[in-house]
Amino acid sequence: MKIVVGIKQVPETTNVKINEKTKNIDRRGLGGVINSYDLHALQAALAIRNQVGGEVITLSMGPDDFAVSLQETLALGADKAVLLSDRAFAGADTLATAYVLSEAIKKVGQVDLVLVGQQSVDADTGQVGPIIAEMLKVPQVTYADKIDAFKDHLVIDRKLENMEQTITAKLPILLTATDKANRPKYTNVVEIAKSFDKPIITWHAGDLDLDEKRVGQAGSPTIVRSISEPQKVAKKNHRLSNDPATAARELVDILKQKNILTEDK
Repeated sequence: MKIVVGIKQVPETTNVKINEKTKNIDRRGLGGVINSYDLHALQAALAIRNQVGGEVITLSMGPDDFAVSLQETLALGADKAVLLSDRAFAGADTLATAYVLSEAIKKVGQVDLVLVGQQSVDADTGQVGPIIAEMLKVPQVTYADKIDAFKDHLVIDRKLENMEQTITAKLPILLTATDKANRPKYTNVVEIAKSFDKPIITWHAGDLDLDEKRVGQAGSPTIVRSISEPQKVAKKNHRLSNDPATAARELVDILKQKNILTEDK
């Protein structure tokens, strides 16, 4: 089974700055980590490969330094990785991102399963996976909690707000994985060393059959009108006495001052 796993690198810090001109996250100087939901998708793909055999290919779109995250996916067990890197891709919204990813998946060829995380922790839209499925014209099952693989089909369990479902789905298909799908493993020194023998392939815009009007900002109908950084609020604290009885009286007084406790009349 040939499996492609979508990987997004997200900022590893909560101290995120906003570019006032582009209204995008200013990633300069920020470290990056793999989106946590994508790690669950990767672990699910590796488990499926162990069940039925095949190949796991990780795919990411971003600047050249995203190769670090793809190297980590190779250390975790992926067979090879593809980085889509070109200035033309900059400023892409979910539609333009999904378009480039779907064209790359077509170039990979004969893909049986596409796995992505249910959403990214920086944007939280959950849109890219379903859009890719529509562009590839394949069925999709979102919010997969458990996946069992067979030669020509999958059995997927998922929990929605008001129901639980078990779905049997034929290939090819796209799945979005939840954080309940598995427990991602960690790499070790041996796996990291072995990962450097696996290929990371870089494709630029010219390597794909792309309509330039559909990539980057030109292909992004979504426009961010305004965005702001969260306001930092200074937290006040009050140190209570070490004596339990005194501390109890102090706490009661504080709660009364805040009208959380009232005296019975």
